[in-house]
Amino acid sequence: MIKIALTGNPNSGKTTVFNQLTGSSQYVGNWPGVTIEKKEGFLQGRKTVSLIDLPGIYSLSPYSLEEVVSRDYLLEEHPDAILNIVDASNLERNLFLTLQLIETGIPVVVALNMFDVVARRGDRIHTKRLGKWLGSTVVENAAIRREGLDSAADAAIQAGTHKATFEPLKIYSDEVEAALEKISSLLLDSVTSDQLRWYAVRIFERDEKTLGKLNLSAEKRLQIDELIKGVEAREADDSENIITYQRYEYISKIIADSVVKQQVGMSVSDKIDRIVTNRWLGLPIFALVMTLVYYLAISTIGTQMTDWVNDVLFGEIIPPAIENGLQALGTADWLQSLVLDGIVAGVGAVLGFLPQMMVLFLCLAILEDSGYMARIAFVMDRIFRKFGLSGKSFIPILIGTGCSVPGIMASRTIENEKDRRMTIITTSFMPCSAKLPIIALIASALFGGVWWVGPSAYFVGIAAIILSGIILKKSRMFSGDVSPFVMELPAYHWPSLRNVVVQTWDRLKAFVKKAGTIILVASAVIWFTSSFNWSLQMSDVSDSILASIGNFLKPLFVPLGWGDWKAVVAAISGLVAKENVVGTFGILYGFAEVAEDGAEIWDLLRESFTGLTAYSFLLFNLLCAPCFAAIGAIRREMNCARWTWFAVAYQTILAYVVSFMFYHLGSYIVYRQFTAMTGLAAAFLLVFVYLIVRRPSKRVARAAC
Repeated sequence: MIKIALTGNPNSGKTTVFNQLTGSSQYVGNWPGVTIEKKEGFLQGRKTVSLIDLPGIYSLSPYSLEEVVSRDYLLEEHPDAILNIVDASNLERNLFLTLQLIETGIPVVVALNMFDVVARRGDRIHTKRLGKWLGSTVVENAAIRREGLDSAADAAIQAGTHKATFEPLKIYSDEVEAALEKISSLLLDSVTSDQLRWYAVRIFERDEKTLGKLNLSAEKRLQIDELIKGVEAREADDSENIITYQRYEYISKIIADSVVKQQVGMSVSDKIDRIVTNRWLGLPIFALVMTLVYYLAISTIGTQMTDWVNDVLFGEIIPPAIENGLQALGTADWLQSLVLDGIVAGVGAVLGFLPQMMVLFLCLAILEDSGYMARIAFVMDRIFRKFGLSGKSFIPILIGTGCSVPGIMASRTIENEKDRRMTIITTSFMPCSAKLPIIALIASALFGGVWWVGPSAYFVGIAAIILSGIILKKSRMFSGDVSPFVMELPAYHWPSLRNVVVQTWDRLKAFVKKAGTIILVASAVIWFTSSFNWSLQMSDVSDSILASIGNFLKPLFVPLGWGDWKAVVAAISGLVAKENVVGTFGILYGFAEVAEDGAEIWDLLRESFTGLTAYSFLLFNLLCAPCFAAIGAIRREMNCARWTWFAVAYQTILAYVVSFMFYHLGSYIVYRQFTAMTGLAAAFLLVFVYLIVRRPSKRVARAAC
């Protein structure tokens, strides 16, 4: 088995290369001990060649968890070769990592990705010259078109199979090289010959973690320290800066000799960015794009397909077929009820919105693959920083549109502990894929398919994050400086059909998998509790266990306008999985029965809600505590029970207060009736405004854990 590690900067096209080379023969997990995604796969047609997709990083300096994961894997697992994916259109920035990779002693093959972008600019890269400067094989490729990928893979296999004796690439000044040679001689008994260069450089940079691993004697440490101090004194700079500066000097020489730039003026990407990232136009364009995305998914194409799935597939085809099959087998009435009124009604109601989710995921995948989503992070960073928030928080939030769990886990990239915790608390406010069926249900069934409900849910999530950030940042627990945000913007390009399809399919597959497991079990439980009373006898739904629980909790939700027990238990069931809200309605309103009879289930649901109560219900379910899986992710990332309870309590209280204010202030605006509840809602609003405009706390609280 040949192991090839895929490395590269973020937005270098590394994921595209990995997907193209492995196809469907890949599997995803987590790196041991951390929650960063680990992707592995086999080269298509070559089961003896394993590809490991390392996290996208800018360097091997252990400042972030991704850098630690990548560095530890390369130094401890010793892959046979490294396939370094380099953005050919941004060579200078990418080669810094390349030089570090070469120092590890592992054979490196450089894949110049996005070479088509370079050609369009009229630039030219002399790959043979570049290869001589790097002492490595350099291959041109365009991952989106799958051009050059086979050559890059073959070169990596060749390098990993026929390993040559490692010869250090000497890129530093004579004085630094002399110091590195002396340090290497002191390390001969501690590290292998091919890793001598790496450890010598890291020790010269005064990397305490590296030094701690080697257990060098006090005498050797003293000699190394004197060597470094001598160079620092002569260079009038610290050792880490010396190495960094001289690396970039070497890169400048490479660029001057290997790259010929023909383009005069701005690139196409720069011209587009003058509009889409403009200080005044960036945000309105973003709002317009996301409105269009949700409009397509929920009000037009997605709705047409969803109507067919609900009316035909889960109306005329599946329920009658299953019922006829069960009757032919002579199954008991209770079993028929479980399957039809429980599983088919619950799971079918959720899967009925799958087409709308498919359109949404497809649109988001196109925006992401084209390079636009990276611009959104840049645009939002400007807004976030005005309110004391870190732009880095937007990356987990963006990931959270697919699922809150990986979004919460992505917060690990934020170095500032306070900003990281605040991001974990607010990420689940974004409408994830599990909340989309709720949004679609409210928009389609209770608002007659109006276009604005879907986009409004998205912007409610963003508003909740920004306002929560302002409130929390001004408190003692979260006050402090904001983390800096650095992100490289990739050049715009046409989305890869394969990438878009793969991303959409992966998200849909995860949703269907959940529907076939968690939601199926939850639907069976909801059917049982809605069909039996506390004496475990079958009864009418109004006398069931579920009804008694709903009626007990109903007083808590009456102030929100939707005190019906069915709505209450639907919202509570969303803690297991947010899709259960729709599944519960499907069971309680008899989805399978009415669909089989050609009736429309959502007509029955519409009778229980008004416009105000429906949107109040939507607000609560958008903002309240997420599903159990996301709460578990919060617990793991916070690593503290107190912070977890704080996050859940804050989310739930915020959802309750916002829903309460909307319903009662909205009722006053619509019906012009002032009640005690209206006054309380106004008081809540004043408190909310005060928390936003007050001065930040100058005192800093100690962390609870």
